[in-house]
Amino acid sequence: MRIVGETAFVLHARPWRETSLLLEVLSQEHGRIGLVARGVQSPRRHVLRAALQPLQHIRLHAVAKGELAQLTSAEALDAAPRLDGEAMLAAFYLHELILRLLPRGDACPELYRAYADTRQRLASDTALGWTLRRFERDLLDVIGMGLAWDHDGDGEPIDPAARYQLDPEHGARRLLSDRGQGQRSQAATGAGLLALAGDRQPSAADVASLRLPMRGVLAHHLGPRGLKSWEMLGQLGRLKPVATGPGQ
Repeated sequence: MRIVGETAFVLHARPWRETSLLLEVLSQEHGRIGLVARGVQSPRRHVLRAALQPLQHIRLHAVAKGELAQLTSAEALDAAPRLDGEAMLAAFYLHELILRLLPRGDACPELYRAYADTRQRLASDTALGWTLRRFERDLLDVIGMGLAWDHDGDGEPIDPAARYQLDPEHGARRLLSDRGQGQRSQAATGAGLLALAGDRQPSAADVASLRLPMRGVLAHHLGPRGLKSWEMLGQLGRLKPVATGPGQ
């Protein structure tokens, strides 16, 4: 099968043999595609090699042969955003999520659009935590593992003043008021869940409340092997200086 003029985002690239690359891309019409790009490491093909770096938006031509397609040509459609620090780590995290949870060959134009929007937000001043939670929500919905963000697992409307644990199979479970503070601190606020349902940014505290419950849902679907980006985030947290006073 020939893939002609397909637009895609490069998720991952690694050297293969002496002059080639193995690529993973998220395409508009064919979903995730594995590609072999032969000979792109040679000095004369530096323009093509630059177009095949992660985060780059490209138009490609390829011939599908089994599990991997043979890339025949590609061109950059824009300049990839210049990310550093936490934004770059966030991009690595999103790419890793897609590679682990989205099978190759599943057409998902809605995820392609969600990724395009997220890529733009990573390069802007949009709150990073909210950007990540929105993409996690969209990815879970695309792979058929999303939750009813505005109702709990029993069909009751989410109470913005309550807190909820996220059960990957059942849905949101309201946390009883007599539960310990530690358990409540790791539960999502109802206001945060309703913000996900309505796609409107909540307060910073409500965004923060979504992080651990969403990670639990993702970890369930990822299985026993976690994400390298989670390990990197843990290491980064241990390297940060301890706060010594107000505002630190």
